[in-house]
Amino acid sequence: MDEQDALRRRLEELKVEHRDLDEAISHLADSPPFDQIKLQRLKKRKLILKDEIASLEDQLLPDIIA
Repeated sequence: MDEQDALRRRLEELKVEHRDLDEAISHLADSPPFDQIKLQRLKKRKLILKDEIASLEDQLLPDIIA
């Protein structure tokens, strides 16, 4: 269970960071003129986090054979 708990904690950390990036992207986009490169970097980081979150969720959910 120790590994499962560590995965859950990491998953929660990633979800918080993902939410924070979402807010930062919205704030940056709503305040023109904005730095397009910075916006692209934030969006790219957000996509990377989304992939990591999906990967961790897959590891935590047991495989169910239908």
